[in-house]
Order: sequence, then structure tokens, then C-alpha cells
Amino acid sequence: MVLEQRDLSRMLETAIVAARLAGQRAMEEINYLKVSIKNETELVTQADARCQQIIVDRIKETYPDHGFLAEETGEGEIFKQPPRGTELLWWVIDPIDGTNNFAHRMLLFTISIAVMYRGEPIVGVIFEPATDSMFTAVKNGEAQLNGRKINASQEKMDKFSSVGLDSHFDNGLPPWVGEIIRKTRFRNLGTSALQLAYVAKGGLAATIVNCPKIWDIAAGLLIAETAEAVVSDWQGAKVFPVDLENYQGKELPVVAANKKVHPQILQLLKSKTA
Repeated sequence: MVLEQRDLSRMLETAIVAARLAGQRAMEEINYLKVSIKNETELVTQADARCQQIIVDRIKETYPDHGFLAEETGEGEIFKQPPRGTELLWWVIDPIDGTNNFAHRMLLFTISIAVMYRGEPIVGVIFEPATDSMFTAVKNGEAQLNGRKINASQEKMDKFSSVGLDSHFDNGLPPWVGEIIRKTRFRNLGTSALQLAYVAKGGLAATIVNCPKIWDIAAGLLIAETAEAVVSDWQGAKVFPVDLENYQGKELPVVAANKKVHPQILQLLKSKTA
């Protein structure tokens, strides 16, 4: 199967429309939420499943034989529909990334949609409905915010730069977290996808994500890398390819950073891991 630029552009347009539709629905529902506990660290609302269904239905109108991997089923399991036919393309979806924010009526949340082929993202969209910010990228293209090219920053890690941190440290704070807090204006936006997008546009010098699932990071890593950031796992190895056929929710710790800061982050993780 050979994917041409027009194929990527068509999938990107489909993802943008689906993300906007889901974002509109989320904004309509944010003041009328029913919140429940999904697991030990995550909340879920009725809007998560509704937004996901909107996205899946819209994509299926154009690509009925593509596969789907998404966060919500309503039954505590991941949603997976393998692709049919010869086009082994997967749509990887987080209908509301930042559900805890959303559940508390905080407007820091996003819709994240990626298309993956041979285990790697080739199209990525992150939409922040509250600010009408649409981050996009296609493989070997350019990263954009609302149609304008974006690039990772070139700033160094110091008291003026911002580094994104995650919020899940079940076994206490490792020493490297203290180093980040001491050296930078650290940030936690409550949505991994948005923090990756901010690395892409230069708002964050880096972000470190502890325990994301593939739907949290697939679009964001493509957008960040296309914006000339460096992305890797915590050991500096490649994150992709990921075997989606057998994926069951494995956590994929990642780092995305500008070219100056990425090696510094890796060194901190290696030298100060408890």
C-alpha cells in the first residue's frame, strides 16, 4: 500500500471535522456532567463516550474499513475494531484528553485523533475547543496551529523556560522531579496531548509523560516531531512502531523536548531515577 500526500490530506481533513464536532459537543455538555470513577486514577463522564461515538461515526462515513483504537467503551475496556480489507490503517482516538479537568468544568481539555500505519502515526490532530486551537501534522509535512506553521523552541532549560510534568507519581516523587521544579517554571496542564502540542509550538521547552496510553500521545508525538522537537521513551529509544493489533493499554512513558533540552531531560531521568 502506497500512501500519497493527497491521501494524508484527506485523512487530515476528516480528522479535523471529527475533532470539531466532538469539541462542540463537549462544550455543550460541560455544565451538565455526570461523573463517575473509571479506575484508581481516572474519572469518566457521559460526554467521553458521546464524543468518541461522534468521532468514530464521522470517520466511518469516509473510511468504513479502517480500524479504530480508542479509550472508551463504557465498560472499562478499550474500544478496538481492527481494520478490514487491505488498508491496515488505524484511527487512534482520545475523545477528551484531560477528563479530570473537564469533569471539574475546567476548560483545559482536548480532542486527540491520530491515524497510524505500520505502527506509526502519519496524521495527527489535537483540538482545544475552549480556545479554538487546532494543532495538526502529517508525516513528512509541517506542524501547524490553525493553518500556520509552528516549531519547537530553541531555548535552554533554565528559570525562564517551562517544562511540562505529569501528575501520576504513585510511589512518591522521584528525585528528577525536584530538579525540574528547581530549575524551571514547571507546568502541569492536566492533558498530555496539549502539553505535547505546546512543545510543538514552543510554549514548553519539554514535557515528560509518566504513564500515557497510546491514544494520549499518538497525535501529539507526531505533531511535536514534525515541529522539529525530539521525541523518545525515557531511555532515549524510539516510541514507534507500536503493535496496535495486540495493544491492550500498555503505558508508554515519553519525553518530547526541543533539541537543546531533550538530552538534558534524558540525563536527569537516568541519573536521578529512584
